[in-house]
Amino acid sequence: MKIKTGIGIDVHQLEPGRELWLGGIKIEHEKGCVAHSDGDVLLHAICDALFGAAGMGDIGQHFPDTCPAYKGIDSKILLAKTKELVERQGYAISNIDSVVCLQRPKIRPFIDDMRACIAEILEMDRDDVSVKATTTEHLGFEGREEGVSAYATVLLYKL
Repeated sequence: MKIKTGIGIDVHQLEPGRELWLGGIKIEHEKGCVAHSDGDVLLHAICDALFGAAGMGDIGQHFPDTCPAYKGIDSKILLAKTKELVERQGYAISNIDSVVCLQRPKIRPFIDDMRACIAEILEMDRDDVSVKATTTEHLGFEGREEGVSAYATVLLYKL
């Protein structure tokens, strides 16, 4: 069986008055992501990991932020389209491991919903989707609450 791994990362600036979307879940907070789409860094990192594992480039190549069609788009749609593109190459997703880095808000209460949302979109078992969170102990842009980052790794196998 042929297996492939991929890694993805995404970073967005936080700004007051914007919506905060993480893992397909809207989280009430005074700041949200500055982005062309809805700015869901976690779903974007997963898309990048999937594209990378399949040798298909990155999210910007498939869904460029210069394209008006993606202005304000729900990142759940991008993840579903990514899944379709990866499957067309003959791959299936085995598992996802991810981490979100931000100082506030604490997202632990939302992680189960994020895992369920991602699993539903990708048609996989929730147990095969891991979402973790960490602060940066007030260090860096995440610690200063200027931005948020997310990292994801995936394992694909050839059907």
